[in-house]
Amino acid sequence: MGKNINKLIVVDVEATCWEGDPPKGQKSEIIEIGISQIDLKTLHLFGPPENILIKPVCSTVSEFCTKLTGLTQQNADGGKSLYDICSYIKNKYKSVHQPWASWGDYERNMFDRECPKEHYPFGSRHLNLKSLFSMLFGLPHELGMDKALSHLNIQLTGEHHRAGDDANNIARLAIEMFKLGRKS
Repeated sequence: MGKNINKLIVVDVEATCWEGDPPKGQKSEIIEIGISQIDLKTLHLFGPPENILIKPVCSTVSEFCTKLTGLTQQNADGGKSLYDICSYIKNKYKSVHQPWASWGDYERNMFDRECPKEHYPFGSRHLNLKSLFSMLFGLPHELGMDKALSHLNIQLTGEHHRAGDDANNIARLAIEMFKLGRKS
């Protein structure tokens, strides 16, 4: 008997970043996780998205990162540990038993790199919505989330490059993709 799929957890992350290479001894780390959920029966969102700040362990928030995301070192310093948040996500969202999605593979790669297996907050069923979108619409290349919204004449809501807002916008794109799939 197959696994029940009744919701999709949509995840976006923001990470420390620099205009060029990271300073010596630093690496890109998750500093914000956004989560939005889709009820796959009704194709509606389960409430507002969640936005969670993560305190980096071996990097600092650069000026470039602040310009891109709006996040400051002070914001990141107020975050919780990634391990604590992974446990929180597993408990609150039952995320190990549900499929999850992101716009591209960046999020999956970041969690794979930063989370030991015992702390990994998601199951193995990951959906790359960026690739799926391009295949569904017969595009010759993948689009960024903001360009995909424009492609469907959907207005971007919230602040681009804030994880909760981006997760919400990605979930809205996914809903439109699923609606198209149900029409055929």
